[in-house]
Amino acid sequence: MASAKDIVVKPITAKAAAEVVRRIHYSGKTVNNSQLHFGVFLDGRLEGAMQFGPSLDKRKTQRLVEGTLWNGFLELNRMAFSETLPRNSESRALGVAMRLIKKHYPQIEWIISFSDGSQCGDGTIYRASGFFLTGIKANDQIIEFPDGLRETRLVLTDALRPRRLELAKRYGVEVGGGSSLKQFLEIGAKPVKGFQLRYVYFLNIEARQRLTVPILPFSRIDEMGAGMYKGQARAKQAITDDQSAERQGGTDPHAPEVST
Repeated sequence: MASAKDIVVKPITAKAAAEVVRRIHYSGKTVNNSQLHFGVFLDGRLEGAMQFGPSLDKRKTQRLVEGTLWNGFLELNRMAFSETLPRNSESRALGVAMRLIKKHYPQIEWIISFSDGSQCGDGTIYRASGFFLTGIKANDQIIEFPDGLRETRLVLTDALRPRRLELAKRYGVEVGGGSSLKQFLEIGAKPVKGFQLRYVYFLNIEARQRLTVPILPFSRIDEMGAGMYKGQARAKQAITDDQSAERQGGTDPHAPEVST
């Protein structure tokens, strides 16, 4: 039986990474401005991908660690692993990717990523991989339609976004040129209750001393009732369960999902 030690992690093309993300990630969508792409191989087969790039609001995110250069951090935009990969492949793959980034891009001091309980989970993978929890907040940015389709609030309120017009046509809604969400809510769409959790990994451990927000104990997840998996509350002890329960991650619920 294969183990996590049998996986191979190495750079791949943006195209190859996008194909994996579209096939496996719950959103089915990639982030167009991702810059670094790593593949996770088992027996020569590409079974997972990690995509790193700039944050949507890069200037605001940069302030999390005082003195960070403009090119001094990255966001883990997407992470998608197939069920074929052995148990604990997630933390091993992330560990290899972090070492490669540290070696080849020494200016990058830290990595940020987000976990969305309403869509995926509360970050089991990150906690098992040495990330620090730096933020938990209620998240109402995911809107679910009566037929189960989900979309971000940002997409539905952006008057210039073609996707908004596509959805308006699909559900027979007249949105005009405004940016209101009201028309969609009137046909039964509603925010999905959940939490957004923010995690940071330090490639340069000295940068941790410049963190401008507190590091939260993982127990805070229980205290806030933020332990979730695919929108369902976890039992309290489940926040330490095996990371394989969450094989997808790397998404900011406030960011627009861009299909490629």
